[in-house]
Amino acid sequence: MERTTCCVVGGGPAGMMLGLLLARAGVDVTVLEKHGDFLRDFRGDTVHPTTLDLLDDLGLAERFAALPQSRVTEVALPDEHGGVQRVGNFDLLTKVGVRHPYVALVPQWDLLDLLADAARSEPGFHLRMDTRATSMIRENGRVVGVRYRTTTGEHEHTDGEIRADLTVACDGRHSVLRDGSGLPVTEFDVPFDTWWFRLPRHAHETEATLVPKIGNGRFAVVIPREGYFQIGYLAPKGIDARLRARGLEAFRTDVAELIPEFADRVEALESMDDVKHLDVHLNRLRRWHVDGLLCIGDAAHAMSPIGGVGINLAIQDAVATAALLAAPLQRGTVTADDLARVRNRRRIPTMLVQGLQRIMHANIAGPALAGELDGPPAPLIRLMRRVPALQIVPAYLVGVGFRPQRAPDFARRTPASTG
Repeated sequence: MERTTCCVVGGGPAGMMLGLLLARAGVDVTVLEKHGDFLRDFRGDTVHPTTLDLLDDLGLAERFAALPQSRVTEVALPDEHGGVQRVGNFDLLTKVGVRHPYVALVPQWDLLDLLADAARSEPGFHLRMDTRATSMIRENGRVVGVRYRTTTGEHEHTDGEIRADLTVACDGRHSVLRDGSGLPVTEFDVPFDTWWFRLPRHAHETEATLVPKIGNGRFAVVIPREGYFQIGYLAPKGIDARLRARGLEAFRTDVAELIPEFADRVEALESMDDVKHLDVHLNRLRRWHVDGLLCIGDAAHAMSPIGGVGINLAIQDAVATAALLAAPLQRGTVTADDLARVRNRRRIPTMLVQGLQRIMHANIAGPALAGELDGPPAPLIRLMRRVPALQIVPAYLVGVGFRPQRAPDFARRTPASTG
């Protein structure tokens, strides 16, 4: 019978970070990842200042710096004169001691590969790719492990079981383990879905500003990436089939009208297959655990793409989980009260961020898509123009957030000791 101390289901940012941290605490940890690699398009690629600080503390800063990346140093909104007004200035974060005053944009697969490589140097870390958790194993009302299926060929697989003192669901917003746990979920209305695609970025386009586009019942976010622009196109929820039925030319026209400066490159979209649909959800569990099982990251709280904070909240969950549970796992004495402490540590930051996202949905995204708003709220633009020092507030809320977590002492390394 296979056994581990902690079984982490899902090799995304929360799962890989948790696996690394627990392994550095000397805990035997097994991560199950259903895919054969980390190559997924349009996953959360934003790495915020708090996560950059964490990578520093883990001794991974140099490895991270070597990854292909771009940086966002400010957020601007269209103004009434056809220009833009900066509303978030990350450079100001240096005034409050932030070491990395920017958001790094890095392909998520590169970040996950980095974490996996660092974790493999720990003797207690085990990563099982192509392995999907199919259900929980319960005994006497307690979760004691998972059943899994490992793909071994195009039409071949093997089934197995792995027992664990603790199972942590990091398998995202469609979590199999969460759904099987019976934990109640609170859902919040979201007025939109998001369609992601890429357009070319010319060599002279070196700006590091994130600028939303609003007009004619449309809304988009233009994210500067290394060698291309990543576009998040927002439209009312439930219209994916209709949008695709209208065809590629109609979609190109919509994009060119909303973002006129990109009219010369919409031909780069060769088919609607280049446009990836994200069914946006905003929800959270009322309780994050049952005996023997803990949910974190998107499995505990699915986030809106507004602000790009999902990956960083998930990583913060992982840090809190490792800090609070490493010692009980080492002793073999993890209790339901221990698991409840993770939610208690992370509940308020989650609620506050989701509250801000709901305000943005109700006051900007929703009205923009209903054709009731052709630009950002004028009072906000005027305020940021008159009092530029306030531009630190959005930068802090997005980049640092509420109750940021620091790496526990047992996980800290200097670059020299990471090899």
